[in-house]
Amino acid sequence: MADLPQISEAPGGAAGGASGPVALDAADRKIIALLHENARIPNVDLARAVGVSPSTCLARVRSLRERGVITRYTAEINPLALGFTLQALVSVRIRPGARHLMEQISDELRTQPEVAQLFFLGGSEDFLIHVRVRDSEHVRQFVLKNLSANPAVALTETNLVFEHHTALSAGLRTVL
Repeated sequence: MADLPQISEAPGGAAGGASGPVALDAADRKIIALLHENARIPNVDLARAVGVSPSTCLARVRSLRERGVITRYTAEINPLALGFTLQALVSVRIRPGARHLMEQISDELRTQPEVAQLFFLGGSEDFLIHVRVRDSEHVRQFVLKNLSANPAVALTETNLVFEHHTALSAGLRTVL
């Protein structure tokens, strides 16, 4: 681990939401890695794997949550099992005169049931929206209703996703 970037306490970090890197020791890193692989691991098994007592492990997990390292626990759902047979990435460019509406547009998009992920970008496009839909007509209706009908939207481009894989490490292995 000597060649990995050093993580240190960031000034101004608030409880519940880290504003920068947080100091982590080897036990914290192991807890994070194990929870990332299986967020449902029982505390006693997590403690055993890390080599600490269950009460110490519970305190460490609580501390990781309070420091904003662990932000939530979630289940990964198979969209096909729910009838969402198509995924698409929709790029959106906002009109220059409507930039003041970007936060409002973002808030509205995040409430749409089709939206799996929403990215605010710095580049030629303003948003990238990952949608899960039933079929091509569903994605068409989503774009028409939520984007094309919005006068603030200058341009959309829809790309169909043929395969989607979640990275097993999600980029965390380089720092853990």
